[in-house]
Amino acid sequence: MYISRLKLRNWRNFTNVDVNLNEIVYVIGPNASGKSNLLDVFRFMREIVNPKGGGLWQAIDTRGGLKKIRSLAARKTPWVELEFEFREDLQTIEGPPEWRYLLRINHEDRGKHRPIVFKEEVWKKHSKLLERPDKDDESDPERKIQTHLEQINMNSEFREVFNFFSDVLYLHLVPQLLKFSDQLSLRHLESDPFGQGLLDEIAQTQKRTRNFRLRSIENILLKVIPNFEQLRFIKDEATGRPHLEMLYNHWRPNAGWQREDQFSDGTLRLLAMLWTLLASNRMILLEEPELSLHKAIVEQIPDLLYKTRQRRKKSGGQILVSTHSEIMLSSKSLEGNFLMLQPGQGGEATTIVPPSDADIQAMQAGLSAADILLPQTGTTVQRI
Repeated sequence: MYISRLKLRNWRNFTNVDVNLNEIVYVIGPNASGKSNLLDVFRFMREIVNPKGGGLWQAIDTRGGLKKIRSLAARKTPWVELEFEFREDLQTIEGPPEWRYLLRINHEDRGKHRPIVFKEEVWKKHSKLLERPDKDDESDPERKIQTHLEQINMNSEFREVFNFFSDVLYLHLVPQLLKFSDQLSLRHLESDPFGQGLLDEIAQTQKRTRNFRLRSIENILLKVIPNFEQLRFIKDEATGRPHLEMLYNHWRPNAGWQREDQFSDGTLRLLAMLWTLLASNRMILLEEPELSLHKAIVEQIPDLLYKTRQRRKKSGGQILVSTHSEIMLSSKSLEGNFLMLQPGQGGEATTIVPPSDADIQAMQAGLSAADILLPQTGTTVQRI
């Protein structure tokens, strides 16, 4: 299942968003334009439905409260609204979507002024399965601090939507957390967005599946890393800790092996991205995957996204990529759709603009997204 359409009102940088999404989506914009905030919509929904989390209230609280989520550019409406449409096939968009979920959040009018569910709707094609607030909410206002989506005893009719959001995967690997995990006494986050638990995840994967994925990654690395020869998974005999090792061409037979703490930051980020793409057919959020990578690899990222998806046994899964990399957007392998973020001036909201028909025709004629789309997101930066 895919999210085919996203609507936002007063979310972070955005006061009004209505965009269509494809299987692969490139979110393009300069620094501080709202790329991370747009991806955070899906992380927010995942945290709401996380059975180990605190639901709606916790998801809002970890972001500093509703006042931090609500767009500063919002003037007339005090609430935040998120709306999602889901389809099984993005090639056929006629008729109503399979699912539609809407959530509107506001503060209580009186008392503690807690964030509450101001409106919640679920549609399955033409049938409305849920509409809140209902009479039970009015008789017991405490019910409004939770969505029905997060409650197992309430979401049975639309569990498919619950499962979609709970499976969203966000990756923004911090190489140092993986290299020095033994020395850093840091709590692993539930969803592990920074890759701390990557080695443990690889270790827990069934051996046959793990070997298939590592061989697939090895075949890719052979083409992009000079002098690289082999990738293997081992466990330290003394500590039992899992490790990845890479063999480089060297005149001494055993001198070419390196463990992950010796890998470059770019190599670790590339490994994590490839493993994630091979391991999941869920929605994957990739934030600036070009960081620390050589430009020759960056320009191949779109091709890597496509080819690794083809290697998976199960097809499907949506990928959202945030970037402002001219090199990546110059690739001729780009597939999917583009969302251009254009920051407002003087405190105004960021707008999201899809490519125009003329933009699409220009790219079909041979020009790249870097040539046509990236300049439309630019802001003036003065020299220091």
